[in-house]
Amino acid sequence: MNIAAADWQALWLTLKLAGSTTLLLFIIGVPLAWKLSQWQSRWRHGIEVLITLPLVLPPTVLGFYLLLLFSPNYAPGQWLSQLFDGPLVFSFTGLVFASVIYSLPFMVQPLLAAFNANGQRLTQAAAALGIPPWAALLKVLLPASRAAIVSACALTFAHTLGEFGVVLMIGGAIPGETQVVSIALYQHVEAMEYGAAHRLALMLMGITTVLLLAARWLGHSLAPRGLNSERAKPVMGVLG
Repeated sequence: MNIAAADWQALWLTLKLAGSTTLLLFIIGVPLAWKLSQWQSRWRHGIEVLITLPLVLPPTVLGFYLLLLFSPNYAPGQWLSQLFDGPLVFSFTGLVFASVIYSLPFMVQPLLAAFNANGQRLTQAAAALGIPPWAALLKVLLPASRAAIVSACALTFAHTLGEFGVVLMIGGAIPGETQVVSIALYQHVEAMEYGAAHRLALMLMGITTVLLLAARWLGHSLAPRGLNSERAKPVMGVLG
């Protein structure tokens, strides 16, 4: 398959963006989902709606407001520019920030479903044995939620691979900096370079398919045998 050097560069940048986003969201998503599963406040539903919003909002709408948020013309953007020693707009760091927000529900929702199903029971059992809540999360709940963790990470990674609207609004198409595969594919189609577009699309589809198949197999292998199998299944029905 004859793929141009610029397209390989776009592929590498896409994988780097998806990997960074998945790692950051795992660090953020586990405590967030666990806290939500334990929280009985009426405000919980509002927080869950906010987390779910990127699933239903058009990516260009989210990208537009993130563009304003990151803009050095406004106070939040000025503070972020000082914090990261440069504007986030049209930078790889800005793409990672935007992707973390855009893909947040794909990490949190499967974890929240798993924690809701087994969290209270396992946490209470751990408490009865004198295990503190955070130790119960790390030593009991996370090992029991391995299938959901695999599902959440695979969905987050695959979703970030195909981002278009948000990355176009925040990053544009700077080769080697913000030009990911979805943007390069769009540019090939605009230039009527259908052969190059076809090769990139096939490559991205192949990576995504292999990733989801591997995650499905791994999720089934890691599913705890001692728990109710229906409860242990990841949500969204994609990988369970």
